[in-house]
Amino acid sequence: MLSYRHIYHAGNHADILKHITVSEICRHLTKKDTPFFYLDTHAGIGQYLLDSEQAQKNKEFQTGIARLLGEHHLPDAVDHFLDIVREMNPSDTLTMYPGSPKVVDYYTRSKDKMHLCELHPNDYPVLAALFPNKRRANVVKDNGFDAVRAMLPPPQKRGFVLMDPPYEVKKDYQHVVTALQDGYKRFATGTFAIWYPVLSRKQANNLLKDVENTKIRNILLLEMCIRDSQEERGMAGSGMIIVNPPWTLEKEAKDFLPMLTKLLAEDDQSNCQVRWITPE
Repeated sequence: MLSYRHIYHAGNHADILKHITVSEICRHLTKKDTPFFYLDTHAGIGQYLLDSEQAQKNKEFQTGIARLLGEHHLPDAVDHFLDIVREMNPSDTLTMYPGSPKVVDYYTRSKDKMHLCELHPNDYPVLAALFPNKRRANVVKDNGFDAVRAMLPPPQKRGFVLMDPPYEVKKDYQHVVTALQDGYKRFATGTFAIWYPVLSRKQANNLLKDVENTKIRNILLLEMCIRDSQEERGMAGSGMIIVNPPWTLEKEAKDFLPMLTKLLAEDDQSNCQVRWITPE
């Protein structure tokens, strides 16, 4: 099943949490001069036109990134991400939103390497056209979960793996845990980040428990729900599971996540959490 198209949801609350997290991980990686490797298992098309027919259908970006850009005195981690969005929209009119590959591309240097996987037959050629330089980014029409086994450990010996499937197939909840275990065995010093939706509290908690049961250490959880997560009426929120996070990320998240939750809330049941699934 390959019906999911992210363009309908680009720039919403879940994207903001994911991309602020990705931005901060990359900022941390570039503090060292040595190169790093980035693997994106479900890269999408890389960037999204918000004035397109698809994005305009639900206009989820209006209660997400558009609301954020109208705020001042934001935490540094949020501002770092917004710098990327502003650079893509130089006229101050919001028409373009970065996917994870463009967020990472903002930070990569000539010595760093990206490996971007996208299986959707319509999205893959768009992504490949966006990143034509194979020395900088290798774009493949491939199952990203298989790439975790095939591409790790990277020759750079430093790196970051993002797994954010659409979860339209329920087995994706099992696949991300299996891929995390496979990847960690091959690359125990790498940073792994798993994005997940909060469609039901029970389903999200089951995933977190499965991750905890891997016995992998040093796993940080960031989660933001913009409305009551006990009611199953669409995506109430989302979370990021980060293995080997930057040492600054917990403190940064405790600064930006409550503010972000309050700003994007849809009801008085909105909530967030920053906690260790397993300590170091």
